[in-house]
Amino acid sequence: MRKEKVSLGTRLTEGIMQLHGRLPLSYHRWWARRVAWLLGSVLHYRRDVVVTNLSRSFPKKSYEEIQEITWRFYLHLATVFTEMIWFGACKDEKGRKRFVKSGIFRMTNPEEMNRILSVPNSTMILQCHTGNWELLGGIVQSGTNPPLKLDPAFMAVTYRPLESRMWDVIMQHNRLGLVRDQGFDGYLATDSVLRFVLANKDRRYTYFFITDQHPYTGNGAAQVTFMHQKTGTVTAAAHLACKLDMAVAYLRITEREEGGYDVTVVPVADHAAGQDPVKIMEKYYKLLEEDLENQPWNYLWSHKRWKTYK
Repeated sequence: MRKEKVSLGTRLTEGIMQLHGRLPLSYHRWWARRVAWLLGSVLHYRRDVVVTNLSRSFPKKSYEEIQEITWRFYLHLATVFTEMIWFGACKDEKGRKRFVKSGIFRMTNPEEMNRILSVPNSTMILQCHTGNWELLGGIVQSGTNPPLKLDPAFMAVTYRPLESRMWDVIMQHNRLGLVRDQGFDGYLATDSVLRFVLANKDRRYTYFFITDQHPYTGNGAAQVTFMHQKTGTVTAAAHLACKLDMAVAYLRITEREEGGYDVTVVPVADHAAGQDPVKIMEKYYKLLEEDLENQPWNYLWSHKRWKTYK
């Protein structure tokens, strides 16, 4: 991991989060209900966006059902935030044991994940904003039996840099705490992905792309139908997979009622060469739709996903 200069304010903020993160996971989930009430009932954080997105995505649901899903969404969002703080304190060997003991991530089909990872060439894992996407760095330490054949030194995760340099650094440290000392150096800003992939095309990497947000450039964008709406989507990950004949899989993350997440890998293509990238993204959105029908609150509904498509 590359060293970087960190400001005093960043260190102080991160230190406070680290101390808070050492408290039990049950404490953070207790706080999640209070934060959910603050976001939804007091601050009305992006409430219009949330209700509009839900109403258009679930046109057959009643007003009362939409209101209930809205509350569950705010609880989900608050849980993502509070669990993220807890996760940031899971560092080094002691932190990895803490993470595994919590059982917060439970891989339901590790054999299938290992089969996909064993396919020649690299693997493209398409993820979305379900479950707790901020805990992705813990997938290597999920305590599966058999263990996952994931080597942090050959993993790469894409992200979109935050406007605040301080929070961008804090979130990088927070997300990667479990793998920073294991040779991981694949935290890729969106504008550096292509260069990294091509430079490592002869190595077997596992790439994680969160690819369900609205395209923020016109390059590589396409149109699909998602949740009954015309939806702009970026096809860059699928294009790379097809060009380099990667295996492609969808990462399904469902929320358990008692807390924590079940993680299931769903094969999309063992060999993507010759396939249509747009068809791959259509399969991706079809799987995401299935997840949202089962757990409609389990998504980032506060994001302005459906901007005008051009």
